[in-house]
Amino acid sequence: MLSLGHDGSLSKVSSNSVLGGAVSMASYNNKSALALAHYGPEPAISLFTIDGKNTISSLQNITFPAPANESAPEQIHQAVVDPTGQYMIFPSLGADTVHVYCIDPVTHLLTEHAPLKSKQGYGPRHAVFWTGTNSTTTYLFVVHEKANKITSYEVCYLEQGGLTFTEVDEVSTYGNQTVPPATFASEMTLSPDNKFLIAANRNGTVFTVENSDPNNSTQLPSDSLVTFKPSADGKLSFVQLAKSGGVYPRHFGMNQNGSLIAVANQLSKNVNIYARNLKTGFIEDGKAVARADNLGPGDLMFVQWLEQQ
Repeated sequence: MLSLGHDGSLSKVSSNSVLGGAVSMASYNNKSALALAHYGPEPAISLFTIDGKNTISSLQNITFPAPANESAPEQIHQAVVDPTGQYMIFPSLGADTVHVYCIDPVTHLLTEHAPLKSKQGYGPRHAVFWTGTNSTTTYLFVVHEKANKITSYEVCYLEQGGLTFTEVDEVSTYGNQTVPPATFASEMTLSPDNKFLIAANRNGTVFTVENSDPNNSTQLPSDSLVTFKPSADGKLSFVQLAKSGGVYPRHFGMNQNGSLIAVANQLSKNVNIYARNLKTGFIEDGKAVARADNLGPGDLMFVQWLEQQ
């Protein structure tokens, strides 16, 4: 755990060893506990407590043995807390499963419930819960890396505990365009105003962008971001397919009011920032507001806004 100084500096507060391959984390129980999703080499879920002095202590490791036929290995890719704070879900890309757990509010431990099964070969990667304005119905949107589909489910909370999911819609992560071969969906999130759903596509360079070198007129390849507008019944209406500004957008993030979106393009090692129209949801991808290049030496995996409250 690190603290952030006013000048942007980072200071270590506490630490603990974890299992390998952690790719996502979520805080729960009023930020008194953390859950980590481990993709591999040993797929797992690990839990930690955080005390009043910000000391991190190991609590529980949930591991997933390899299947006998090795045809559908677990690949835990994200930890997501539901809107009530009572449940946590973990999409497993390799097993075509979204694991569902109930959260103990006192011990912080997780109890497994019946999972959500995706269609075979879809590869669920990330998920977000959504409740519309003036609505009591909760929906779950799941983006599938291998199928390049977003599936919308109506969520039902069972009196005896657990969740059930009813599919209400399914859309392509390329909207109304043909899906390129060997492309893989990645990040997905809601806009800060809760009105739009945005996902990224990798390895499907359907666009080009200006060269970062002002003396070079050669256009560079660009992957894409897709925007949908959820409706009250959980269905998704296509809004736009926009440029990511580079190759293999693994992650993106919006500023506090959603007027800007920063895209981390993994293989081209650049971050592009575009303006967003808050009313229409359109990403103004004709020209980047700002761009940072050559962000190596390794692959670019994540981008985070830091704004004063």
